[in-house]
Amino acid sequence: MIRTRLLLDRDYVVAPLDRRVFGALVEHVGRCVYGGIFEPGHPQADERGLRRDVLALTRELGVSIVRYPGGNFVSGYDWEDGVGPVDQRPVRLDLAWQSTESNRFGTNEFVAWCRAANVEPMLAVNLGTRGAQAAREFVEYCNHPGGSALADRRRGHGMEAPHDIRAWCLGNEMDAPWQIGQKTAAEYGRLARETAHLMRAVSPGIALVACGSSNRDLRGYGRWENEVLEHCFEQVDFLSVHAYFENPHADTQEFLGNIDRLDLQIREVAAIADAVAARRRSPKRVMLAVDEWNIWYKARFGEHARQPGWPRAPRLLEETYNFEDALAAGGALSVLMNHADRVKVACLAQLVNAIGAIRTEPGGGAWRQTIFHPFALAARHARGEVLRPVIDAPVLRGQTHPEMPALVASASHDPATGRTAIFALNRDLRSEQELKIELRGFAPVAAIVESLQLHHADMKATNSADAPGTVAPLPLEAVAVLGATLRVRLRPASWNVLVLSHVPP
Repeated sequence: MIRTRLLLDRDYVVAPLDRRVFGALVEHVGRCVYGGIFEPGHPQADERGLRRDVLALTRELGVSIVRYPGGNFVSGYDWEDGVGPVDQRPVRLDLAWQSTESNRFGTNEFVAWCRAANVEPMLAVNLGTRGAQAAREFVEYCNHPGGSALADRRRGHGMEAPHDIRAWCLGNEMDAPWQIGQKTAAEYGRLARETAHLMRAVSPGIALVACGSSNRDLRGYGRWENEVLEHCFEQVDFLSVHAYFENPHADTQEFLGNIDRLDLQIREVAAIADAVAARRRSPKRVMLAVDEWNIWYKARFGEHARQPGWPRAPRLLEETYNFEDALAAGGALSVLMNHADRVKVACLAQLVNAIGAIRTEPGGGAWRQTIFHPFALAARHARGEVLRPVIDAPVLRGQTHPEMPALVASASHDPATGRTAIFALNRDLRSEQELKIELRGFAPVAAIVESLQLHHADMKATNSADAPGTVAPLPLEAVAVLGATLRVRLRPASWNVLVLSHVPP
């Protein structure tokens, strides 16, 4: 047993929580779209071919915004291929994933899916093989009400009202050697600036995300962000951060150090953005969009990434998530929440099948992968303002990150409901934690609205079509309340949720 302490003060607020941190990515890769969200002829498909079971799980997951159509795919994508009569759309070779793209699902289908799923659409423009003019035309097609050729083309395609897409990504991972149309920081920064200018001329008020480094380990990390923003600081609202957790040593304790690595990466990128602002003597703060994050290492290379013969919707990147992956996801969510002052958008990459929180079988069922559960619980309960956690816990030593507190925590308080939500990861693999939670400036706790734990004896336990509930939330019963103080026992290697109501003033 180890003793830990979490102090939460009502006046120590990081920032209001932007609900867009509970976003996801839908990319044309593998079975994310075809056989994932879209499968005409499936017993659960509606008249548009959208899988109702996946829609229901998406709503349960609590996704707020979805980025589309990529990802690497967008850097070779012509948006015009995915609109208009389906039987007239061209079949293309997708160079990003070496697959055949039918274009049966495109922009209008995606927006219809978003409306059905009750999520906000976020579109990316191709700055790999295309440029500012194509991006401007894409915005006009989507957002202009009518009276222009492109807006009237959309109306002719059955979409009378404009889609009114408010969030746009200026390309994807343009620094990466694997990216179609890779660019230098100067090339991309100037292109992003000019593209932003044209897009906003068509649709004022849209929010624009510039590409940050696609990987913290790339040689140009840091220098890329600095030079890109030197060119387009005034034109963009967000800089992207991409982070995938890996476990190369098959060491759970080391693997959970990725949580601190993500925290450091967010701090680093924010500092670079602020340095650019300082050189301009500008009060503007560029916010961060962590618009690709997840755990990804088991199904990353070889046949998992590409298959011969240009197949249609092959099984690519189909990571099967286990219990330790769920712990890492829970810790990552706390990091995103604790940076609510800078992280305003975040996208779990991806939603279905391809490194997805949801898994499906063609013609068959859909189920929740292990990482589904911490995301769904955080999205459901984290509301209002993020509180600054003060943590006192023993430190674990590692190579992925040198110092890892045994307790990872975040908390929110919702003035509208009066509820406080606390998320706590015990990443000590062997010892229980006796956690003391002190709530300063709050009325005494009236009730424990919900208390749940995610725990399993087997770190490699997974969910499957035959056993979809192997890893699932369980009641957390060892909670004692005394006024505004709580004591709770956390099992080793467990992710925990407490939702509290307070005595009315």
